Amino acid sequence: MTTTHIDGVTVATQASVYFDGKCISHGITFADGTKKSVGVILPATLTFNTGAPEIMECVAGSCEYRLAGTEAWIKSSVGEQFSIPGNAKFDIRVTEPYHYICHFG
Repeated sequence: MTTTHIDGVTVATQASVYFDGKCISHGITFADGTKKSVGVILPATLTFNTGAPEIMECVAGSCEYRLAGTEAWIKSSVGEQFSIPGNAKFDIRVTEPYHYICHFG
């Protein structure tokens, strides 16, 4: 199931901009303190580093991702998600705008 809206959150109005504008996200905080980010990645191949474990949920578009130490690219489309361990790297390849929710923890 794809998340279409998120109720009851505080939104950071200042965007986090990475990779010369190829990735733009806004942090959101729930009443219980849970944090997530929502954003878009524009066409590119990028390498991200994680602090905490992350779950990337695709809400529009698609991507291919590759976890550090692996060779296979795996596709993720609308309604799908993938997990990245904490303190890890992963590559993401996008050919169309990829809209996501990043669930931390």
